[in-house]
Amino acid sequence: RILYAMHDMGVRADSAYKKCARIVGEVLGKYHPHGDAAVYEALVRMAQDFSMRYPLVDGQGNFGSIDGDGAAAMRYTEARMAQIGEELMLDINMDTVDFVENFDSTLTEPGVLPANLPNLLVNGASGIAVGMSTNIPPHNLGEVCDALQHMLQNWDKLDDISIADLMRFVKGPDFPTGGLVYRHQDGGEDEDDSLVHAYATGRGKVTIRAKVHIEDIGRGKSRIVVSELPYQTNKSALVERIANLVRDGRLEGVADLRDESDRQGLRLTIELQRNADPSTVLNRMFQLTPLQETFGIIMLALVDNEPRLLSLKQCLKVYLDHRLEVVRRRSEYELARARERAHILEGLLKALGSLDEAIRIIRQSRNADTARTNLMTALDITEIQAQAILDMQLRRLAALERQRIEDEYKDKIAQITYLEDLLASPAKMRDVIGTELAEVRTKYNDPRRTIIADSQASEDHLVPQEETWVTLTVAGKLARSFTSDAPKTTATDKEPPRFIAHSTTTHLLYLFSASGQCATIPVQQIPQARTHGEGINFSELCSFGSNEPLTALLSRPPDLDARGFLALVTAGGEVKRLRSEDLPGMMANAFKIMDVEANDQLIAAFFTSGEDELVLVTRGAQAIRFKESDVRPTGITAGGVRGIKLSGAEDRVVGAGIARPDQSLLTINDIGLAKSSVIDEYPVQGRAGSGVATMKLTKESQGIAAAVIGSLDAQVIILSDKHKARTIKLDKAPHGKRATKGDYVVSLSSKERVAAIVTHQPIITNQITNSS
Repeated sequence: RILYAMHDMGVRADSAYKKCARIVGEVLGKYHPHGDAAVYEALVRMAQDFSMRYPLVDGQGNFGSIDGDGAAAMRYTEARMAQIGEELMLDINMDTVDFVENFDSTLTEPGVLPANLPNLLVNGASGIAVGMSTNIPPHNLGEVCDALQHMLQNWDKLDDISIADLMRFVKGPDFPTGGLVYRHQDGGEDEDDSLVHAYATGRGKVTIRAKVHIEDIGRGKSRIVVSELPYQTNKSALVERIANLVRDGRLEGVADLRDESDRQGLRLTIELQRNADPSTVLNRMFQLTPLQETFGIIMLALVDNEPRLLSLKQCLKVYLDHRLEVVRRRSEYELARARERAHILEGLLKALGSLDEAIRIIRQSRNADTARTNLMTALDITEIQAQAILDMQLRRLAALERQRIEDEYKDKIAQITYLEDLLASPAKMRDVIGTELAEVRTKYNDPRRTIIADSQASEDHLVPQEETWVTLTVAGKLARSFTSDAPKTTATDKEPPRFIAHSTTTHLLYLFSASGQCATIPVQQIPQARTHGEGINFSELCSFGSNEPLTALLSRPPDLDARGFLALVTAGGEVKRLRSEDLPGMMANAFKIMDVEANDQLIAAFFTSGEDELVLVTRGAQAIRFKESDVRPTGITAGGVRGIKLSGAEDRVVGAGIARPDQSLLTINDIGLAKSSVIDEYPVQGRAGSGVATMKLTKESQGIAAAVIGSLDAQVIILSDKHKARTIKLDKAPHGKRATKGDYVVSLSSKERVAAIVTHQPIITNQITNSS
């Protein structure tokens, strides 16, 4: 009723906002003669992005918060229909649904809406009436549309479609506040899948849990950070609940509790006492607070005005049946209008074909009624056609206007033929529904927010493992991908990536600065984005300042093999090795990872197995290969030792990596000349030597700009100092001996120079020796 009243008022997505008091008054006076509080609260909820997965109303003003704050009075707030809300009203004026009388029989209102959007599933529903209750969770629009498409494509075999088939598309509930959903109640392997049971029977329970991670703040202290809450959890009430539990002595180990939420998102920080076990405290909080709750799924809905408990398959089938009826009635309405118009056009064409006679008849007639009767007799036309001829303006007699009438008549005949074929073919009607669903999916689909976890068996992993790609752009924007597909970079990207790393949501991200400092960020805390430039500045997620020059990025699993090492290389040719077991975990503050000299800077960081060989490449076109065991492991704050002897004050290391068998070393100078050589071309030497020549430099070049080791079919991104990116394969560069000149692989402007090479860092497993 609210949406229909807004539609009737013309308060659409492209119109101006209207006061909510005016909308509520319209609903009360015409369709819903009850209290204004119920109407306004329903209107407010439809505008809250933390209540509705896809808000149907676009609100302006204070519409409440996740803390439980109420909306401002209706005289202060304004609203209009959201774009997606208009999909529910699409074609409502084309006799697609039945209209019923309102409460005083002065107006009519739709009994249901045409609903070009499966709103009941995507936004869910909750309510109690006449001894029955419903609690349908919200779902992802793209997943529901995919499941509907699957049913349309297999319409003749609907009985063979199982819940498992549909759950290949509908993974589970997708709450607007994100969080986690566990499919098994108690984590038992032999227990029935609670989510499958709920979708198969229409009734079941799932566990929903907040998304949390643990940060180490040093000196034996740590803190728990909550970044997403379970659906319909009041943040203020949660904070109060935790505080009361601590005060009553039922929750031990908590030292401080802060709500640090801001425009970037929700952040609830629970600081723990020294030496308190975060996992123990967290499990206790899951038991005693709304950080973990049970969501009861009851998929009860009115079908033909009768309450029915529906399975997921039945929900989808009922919606498709409704859409088939809407498409049929819409097509019949359009067919009737097309036939009416074609009938009129046919009469006009007859008059134009006998124009002189028609004009004579009209001129000789005493009045309009006589003229109409005479035209019907002379031209053998109907009364409607004769009236249309009398109503026709003289300008329609022009040649172009006559051609337009003929073209319109042809279009109407084609439309009538199409609509008759459509109404005669249920398969074609299903194709129309499929096309419209695809358009809705394209316009409104967004990535899933809630993570579906298979079980709660492992308490060590607070976040289920999902593959992703982390990118840091040249402007410092940090983001991660929605899928496991590697991100694509084009020459038109305004903010190309500086670092790209394959990762998972359980990993920890390490950012390295030029001065030898390091900061950590949980990968699952990094915001997801469709493009590199949609992320947020790294300084908003860690203790680094926004102007801190970052020179390396690594993604590390929580259970990294303790036998491995972290290698660090500076521009001055120094190398350091740090045991991976000495690398700190999640830290609230940045820490020193290497003591870098004042006139030097850290340029590379990568994990090694302990038995690898390192390669360093200098600007002066020298490269050295030596065993990593030549570098003695040192403590976290120590400096490095000499890895290569530089040729002069202007020389510096521009690239470093691990010598892998059957791989090649690609070098590129500042003007775009590149070449590659197999790694076996570089002999193993002792550390601190001058190395061997790796490229023949030209007079136009100022030296090697970057170097990378990889297979010839690997893709790399060439970055210029103007922040322009070009993607190439290693085999595009000439492949041969070490000291060759190479050839151009990128085209640069006159004032543009190559600045760096970006590679796709592979995912690091718990065994460093297995990653390459």
